[in-house]
Amino acid sequence: MRAKNREGFKSLRVECNPQITHLRAKASPALCGHRLSPVNWSRTFAGNTLVGAGGIEHSVRELVAQRVFASALGYEDLNDHDRLRLDPLLAVLVGKIDPTGQDRLHPRDKGKALASSSTLNRLELTLPDASAKARYKKIVADPEGMDRLLVDCFLDAYTTPPAQLWLDLDATDDPIHGQQEGRFFHGYYGHDCYLPLYIFSGEHLLCARLRKSDIDASAGSVEELERVVGQIRAQWPQTEIIIRGDSGFCREAIMAWCEANGVEFVLGLAKNARLRRFSLAARVQAHLQFLRSAEPSRVFCEFGYQTRDSWSRARRVVAKAEHLAKGANPRFVVTSLSAERADARRLCEDLHCIRGDMENRIKEQQLDLFADRTSTQLMRANQIRLYFSSFAYVLLCALRRLGLQGTKLARAQRGSIRLKLLKIGARIRVSVRRIRISFSESYPGAQLFAQILHNLQSPPACAGSP
Repeated sequence: MRAKNREGFKSLRVECNPQITHLRAKASPALCGHRLSPVNWSRTFAGNTLVGAGGIEHSVRELVAQRVFASALGYEDLNDHDRLRLDPLLAVLVGKIDPTGQDRLHPRDKGKALASSSTLNRLELTLPDASAKARYKKIVADPEGMDRLLVDCFLDAYTTPPAQLWLDLDATDDPIHGQQEGRFFHGYYGHDCYLPLYIFSGEHLLCARLRKSDIDASAGSVEELERVVGQIRAQWPQTEIIIRGDSGFCREAIMAWCEANGVEFVLGLAKNARLRRFSLAARVQAHLQFLRSAEPSRVFCEFGYQTRDSWSRARRVVAKAEHLAKGANPRFVVTSLSAERADARRLCEDLHCIRGDMENRIKEQQLDLFADRTSTQLMRANQIRLYFSSFAYVLLCALRRLGLQGTKLARAQRGSIRLKLLKIGARIRVSVRRIRISFSESYPGAQLFAQILHNLQSPPACAGSP
């Protein structure tokens, strides 16, 4: 792989030789166009890290790339980098022109091309008002820039604007075990936690906002929707946008904002006595069908509904009267979609129920990409960690979409991709002009590796529609 640095550094050739199949790549390490380049990640930080009297040894670009790539590779802790800094391949991926670290300024750093944990933590711990006069911590993060970049990566994943987009909103618990800023006990989850807000469109992550847990699940959703929808419409003005969420997001502020801004919504609605009364006939019918067949039965109905105090207007509500062996299981959905566009059955079973897939995406990011590693003292620093995890997730999404298409890993989870493709034992030999990587002759994924490498070498003009 010849890594061509966009900032004018000299290039290195990386040769991959699994013995069975000789592989050479001429593609850049960037996997999904310019938005996923470490150059763009680093633009969401300001400043440089000075190491040694001779000048800058680790640029902001390299520090951010090292953190994100390590998260994607399964190294979530800062102290992991005290060993990773010896890795020549990670150094090439980050963009180092001296992957062995032999040209480092200080004798104690010789052989260590990458930054240590004590250098990397400046990305997280620099205060927002730090200036160039600060001695150590002067790399100031730009949260607004990182928010915009997440949506930009999503927009770049399409060759043409889609006719319709679904935005899924959900909140989840992020358990914390220390005395972190913003910790609160959450009665539903039963422990101290944060309550991050996520917005996905399919597998694409558009928002990951860390929040305290002493709030309503929907808190801040309108502000995030204004930002995300505004950025999408600036590029795709004709695309229809529909938001979807559970009953925790069925709030007047969200529905009124959608109605005022031409955004459709499909939201779960919590059960209450009035809704049960309005759906009584359907629930009785479902019960009778169950008694006759001894099989789960469903009957759908719809009606106009308005709360006594909180809603500003009546809205369409669809009820699913379901009866199972364990008893009645009614569900309610409120929507702005007309009956002509989606009848009651389609609305419940085809349009709203699939929002559960978003929970799998959240689980992937938390379990496979360590979004829950929020163990620093400051909430701002923990939000930056969540950004690093989010960009690692986006990076692996791009790898799956661009490189794994047509392979047996095309639908693999991010953890499986890392285990089967990225965490592979190999022999590494470093010379002046090249780094040679030799896999075992018995490596079972040689043909798969060759196909993926071919896909990455010849991607479409853009990332392609998801």
